[in-house]
Amino acid sequence: MRPADQSPAPHGGDTIRRNTAFAFASQLATASFTAILTIFLVRKLGPEDYGVFALAVSVASLIFLPADFGISQSTARFVAEHRGEQNRITAVLSDGLKLKLIAAGSLCALLFALAEPISNAYDAPEMAWPLRAVALAVFGQSIVGYYRTAFEALGRVSLTLRLIAAESAVEASASIALVLLGAGVTGAAFGRAIGYGFGALFAFVLIVRAVGPRAVSLRRGDTGGRVKDIARYAGALLIIDAVFAVITQIDVLLIGAILGTTAVGVFQAPTKLITFLHYPGLALSAGVSPRLSRGGPGGPNVSAFQDGIRYLMILQAALVVPVVVWAGPIADVILGSGFEESADVLRAMGPFIYLFGLAPLVSVGVNYLGEARRRIPVAIAALIVNFGVSIVLLNEIGVVGSAIGADAAYLIYVPAHFWICKQLLGLPMRPVAATFVRTLASGGAMAAVMIGFGTEDLTLLDWLAGGATGIATYCVCLVLTGEVKRTELLSIRRALARRIG
Repeated sequence: MRPADQSPAPHGGDTIRRNTAFAFASQLATASFTAILTIFLVRKLGPEDYGVFALAVSVASLIFLPADFGISQSTARFVAEHRGEQNRITAVLSDGLKLKLIAAGSLCALLFALAEPISNAYDAPEMAWPLRAVALAVFGQSIVGYYRTAFEALGRVSLTLRLIAAESAVEASASIALVLLGAGVTGAAFGRAIGYGFGALFAFVLIVRAVGPRAVSLRRGDTGGRVKDIARYAGALLIIDAVFAVITQIDVLLIGAILGTTAVGVFQAPTKLITFLHYPGLALSAGVSPRLSRGGPGGPNVSAFQDGIRYLMILQAALVVPVVVWAGPIADVILGSGFEESADVLRAMGPFIYLFGLAPLVSVGVNYLGEARRRIPVAIAALIVNFGVSIVLLNEIGVVGSAIGADAAYLIYVPAHFWICKQLLGLPMRPVAATFVRTLASGGAMAAVMIGFGTEDLTLLDWLAGGATGIATYCVCLVLTGEVKRTELLSIRRALARRIG
């Protein structure tokens, strides 16, 4: 079975293809609003004020995954195992919600109370109220994340699209309006809180319509819920989430402590812009990962996972090349003055961008396979490497050192998770290695063509012609190396013909 499989998911869910498409559409929606908001804030606030905002979000993000307590993914695992059993699903969702409100509420309240001491520790007292605002935002974001994962486990990713699009639109609108009214960094932070607060309320409405009001009941149920099972499996996920939260934010926190808030803005602005490059991986994970549940009907869908890895390797190689080759023009056009050093950050993060796209499928896949505990040593090793490399290189070469630290961490994190999946699913290594070599060669040819159009000042014609020629070169090389077969091209052609017809 391939990710384009047409067989319906149990319990009224969609096919893998439709779920992947809806997940990707939701990522594009949030990416569009995020890009608009990021560019607006970068240009309106400037490097220093945007650095304060980015630092506040990064500090709050440290508790986002621990505030989840591993409950979202743990609940989703058991929802996937009970596909087709309405009463068991609603009981699992209700039990998970009880745990979620306790965990997220307590940690977000603690961050709200400690906002001033934390701001003083960074010698940035102006960050206190923005930090309180993002503490409120994290609570709403945690609820949104809980139901977003639940929709994926149910095979109803179309609901995720509605949720994410609505939340992103409200967040961007509120943030821009408050900043234009003169609220500055604090306004941007409270706009984030307004967006996620609305998103949490909308998520409740969607889940009630999808599976019934008992899914949001906080009363003790009699339908055989799995509070203990959810909490037990969430324990391992909590450790992973806590470590991963540090991995994702350690660079920003170290830069803020060593180089200051302006350097945070220089580093964080480009990393925000490349976030959308791992959306295909998130989308494919939303469609494929729930099908790896060993307790679900038919057992793990190994062929869908194997095809998903191949597709992501092909896509990520094509996405990395333009970012690395044209890092200077991208930073100049999108970020503007004051962010020249951000181009060096983009170039250095090439390996990270490639691996970040593969990470969702291999890591979430392990969760649904019920082996989250095996992820703990991998996450800890990646964190240690990230911290060590960053702390050494920050003093030597500045913010680019943290980009290299992120590369090193993901060179451990992603291959190790893939190896766990290989062992659990019995995946052959030769096809994966062959795809990597072929896409690497094709990406090299694409880079050579794009370099020929320049790497600094590009005209509109250079952007268009260079991009089109580079993509065409990459596709031709994939065919010449045998990575893409003639039968696949014919299949794509027939699919397009049916769509057009």
